[in-house]
Amino acid sequence: MMTIAHVSEKGQITLPAVIRRKLGIRPQSRVEIVVRDGEIAIRPLKSIGDVAGIFRRSARSGPPDWEAERAETERAVAREVADE
Repeated sequence: MMTIAHVSEKGQITLPAVIRRKLGIRPQSRVEIVVRDGEIAIRPLKSIGDVAGIFRRSARSGPPDWEAERAETERAVAREVADE
């Protein structure tokens, strides 16, 4: 998707609504601006509120079964080695 925006006298850019909606950027959202190879990339940053649900689900399900996690990791590695 390519969109054109204008730079104001103060150097400000308004992100078009369609892009803000697509990326979930709302008023007071924080974004990361990266300059590389003569280009500017703007990425939305997740707030702690956005990821809070991840921790809540984990807390409700109880502590992880580390033995099961280890066994699954070993199986995945074995499958990967077998595919080589």
